Amino acid sequence: MTDQPIDAFAAALSPMTEDELFTALSRLERESEKGSGVEGDGSPQAETLARIALVEEEVERRYPGQLLAPYRAWKSRDPLLG
Repeated sequence: MTDQPIDAFAAALSPMTEDELFTALSRLERESEKGSGVEGDGSPQAETLARIALVEEEVERRYPGQLLAPYRAWKSRDPLLG
């Protein structure tokens, strides 16, 4: 997930299916939770948080005004993700 440049990652979000997008967000959340806590510019944690923000923006673009409700609903359907 973090192996591609952030601009390529951002470009790849739009054509993703809902499941692909939400799976990416779920993986990024897990990645951020096990991060070192260092959030300086250029750190792996800062890059993960930037990628999360990009996915959240794509969710908002697809579901205006719903914030992350569609993601939370998707996540609640799979007990292993919740």
